[in-house]
Amino acid sequence: MYRRILVAADGSHASRLATLQAIEMAKACDAEVKVIYVVDDSEALLGVAFIDREGLLRNIVAYGQEVLDGSSKLLDATGVRYSVALLDRPVSKGRIAETIVAQADQWDADLIVLGTHGRRGYLRVIMGSVAQGVVHQSSRPVLLVRSPAEY
Repeated sequence: MYRRILVAADGSHASRLATLQAIEMAKACDAEVKVIYVVDDSEALLGVAFIDREGLLRNIVAYGQEVLDGSSKLLDATGVRYSVALLDRPVSKGRIAETIVAQADQWDADLIVLGTHGRRGYLRVIMGSVAQGVVHQSSRPVLLVRSPAEY
């Protein structure tokens, strides 16, 4: 059924749960997993006065590599075929959902798996929802793995 499962990771508890779900699905279907981390370079994040933009981006990239290293350790223990990729530039500034969908299309994923944080109200409005963006933009099946609400 599924041969290529793309997981979008961000280092949160929700994305760890999504990775664990993808592993179980991959075992059941003899599928390959690809875990990606997209560096968020949005102006909302980097447009704050007195912020060292390049230093902040270096830290975000380093954090992304740590997330992928953790995913690799988790996947190494399972015997599931996998790869990881750090996407240091979204398809356009701040467009994380579009980048995930583009990567799924490029890799020819059969399924996209990602965690959702369960934010509600003003936090969802302010922070947006990458998961919602992926669901609306992808023509591929998307599995959302919900984590308890984070406030």
